[in-house]
Amino acid sequence: MRIDRVTLTHVRIPFVEPFRVSNGTVTEKDGILVSVDADGLTGVGEASPMAGSLCSPETPEETWDDLVQRLIPAVISMHPRTLDDVCGLLEAVGGNPFARAGIETAFWDMEAQREGVPLARLLGGVRTRTESGLAVGIADTIPELLATIDRYITEGYKRVKINVRHGWDIKPLTAIRERFGEIPLMVDAECAYTCADYEHLRAFDAFGLVMIEQPLPKTDLEGHARLQSRIDTPLCLDESAEDPLTVQHAIDIGACRIVNIKIQRVGGLRNAVRIHDLCASAGVPVWAGTMPELGIGSAQTLHLATLPNFRFPTDVQSSRRWFLDDLIAPELETQDGEIALPQAAGNAYQVSRRSVEKYTVRKETLR
Repeated sequence: MRIDRVTLTHVRIPFVEPFRVSNGTVTEKDGILVSVDADGLTGVGEASPMAGSLCSPETPEETWDDLVQRLIPAVISMHPRTLDDVCGLLEAVGGNPFARAGIETAFWDMEAQREGVPLARLLGGVRTRTESGLAVGIADTIPELLATIDRYITEGYKRVKINVRHGWDIKPLTAIRERFGEIPLMVDAECAYTCADYEHLRAFDAFGLVMIEQPLPKTDLEGHARLQSRIDTPLCLDESAEDPLTVQHAIDIGACRIVNIKIQRVGGLRNAVRIHDLCASAGVPVWAGTMPELGIGSAQTLHLATLPNFRFPTDVQSSRRWFLDDLIAPELETQDGEIALPQAAGNAYQVSRRSVEKYTVRKETLR
């Protein structure tokens, strides 16, 4: 293929409400659009780390630099012939997974356009709709938490996920069960606990949770295995699920019963599909999480979540659930707890030039 140009656009869009998890709070969402023009087609990807190293060590600034200084020059100078060439090069070069995901997913979009099929079909998807789950961060008070769930649950979300940490777990879970009954419910701990908390975490069994996501530090797979042997609630790996080899090891030692696959965390769609396939072979169900991304990245997650072993609702929600505006048209919209994918070629969503221009922080084109 002949690559004419690669254009990076760093955008910053305000959240509807502060995004608050166990290790911090942000009020704006940074994203880097990666547009690749080649052979008369334009593929668009998204590199989507949070500001301030929230949710991952990578920052928007580091991701931008890695794209400009290493990854894009390497891809352009390689003169790749196929999508597989691009994926192989990025895997060999390594480095920032968000940056790799940004450029790799642009080439996946372009390949699906070239074949005239939706991205979901190119990936091996078997559905045209995905179930959506409501995710709610840490609130200042329990009444505020319940009010947030009340406000959004009317869209029909198929389950509720809340963030937990020391001092914010048993009481909010008790309140949710009292208010909403047996609604499917899960928690995301984001590595907030340690092996000293095994007995405390056993108390979570009383709430009939769908899963506990990443209770221990990401490197403590053995600790997760010991914890899983002591509690009934399935453990789900998120931060630990960085690459196929790590996920395979975690499955082998019994460190989880569910895996959350995030395109950004694993460095792109090829690794995401690999993890899906190895989990399917092991009988371990998966689901698709978000960072959360803006519209392009979220749409890619929806396409991924159409693969057969994705057994739980994704964290992708209506665009206006998270952001004051979004970068795509049409915006994502949850109806009756599901998001329907347009059946157009490629990523199937168009970039909104108006929104991109409004929220651009910086832009650069490489040839």
